[in-house]
This record gives sequence, structure tokens and C-alpha cells, in this order.
Amino acid sequence: MPMQIETRLSNELSRYLDLATSEVKLTAANMANVDTPGYKTVGMDFDAEMRSALVASDKETMPGVVNVKTVDGLITRPDGNNVSMDRESLNLAEAQLRYRAGITLLKREYQNVMDAIHADK
Repeated sequence: MPMQIETRLSNELSRYLDLATSEVKLTAANMANVDTPGYKTVGMDFDAEMRSALVASDKETMPGVVNVKTVDGLITRPDGNNVSMDRESLNLAEAQLRYRAGITLLKREYQNVMDAIHADK
């Protein structure tokens, strides 16, 4: 069985990456439904979800499910759809940047762990 090395930071970064992935999936669903009559844009508050995940990790409980809500304040077209491709493209770029930053930080954390393991050699 392979050895698993976890740190508090690696666990938090894992949740961060999960949330970034959830954000990409929500954005993709919105984009896919741009022409669906009556479809309402959905989203999540990334910062609030991350705070919630950190509180859950402090209590050593499993983080909850992402709280998805319809997005208010968007212009609704005559067919009832309110998806804005400009908004979704921006959200996608932001989520991708978050994901890349999370991967970079996670790689750095694992390198620090490996350096600590091999420090005596």
C-alpha cells in the first residue's frame, strides 16, 4: 500500500482545488445552457465556500457540499435565459487561474515535505 503524506496545508489546498473545479463545472453548465429558454445562471461564492471548508477542517469534519445559487442581477433575455457569455468567460478564466495557483502551491508543499524527509541524507 502506498504511503500517503498529508499536511494541514495540503488538505486545505486539496479543498481549494476541489472548489476551483466546482466553479469550472458550474461555469461550463452555464455556457452549455446559453441557448436554453428559461435557464437561470447558477454560481457559488468561492470565498465563502473556502472559509466554510477551513472552518470544517478546524472541526475535523468533512467539508459540506458546495452551496449553489442562482445569480441575481443579470439581464434576462425575452426567452427567460440570463446567461452572459462574457461573464462566464471571465469566471472560467478566474477559476483556471485559481486552479493553477493551487497546483503550484500544492507542488511546493509536497517539495517542502520531501526536503524535510531527505534533510538528514
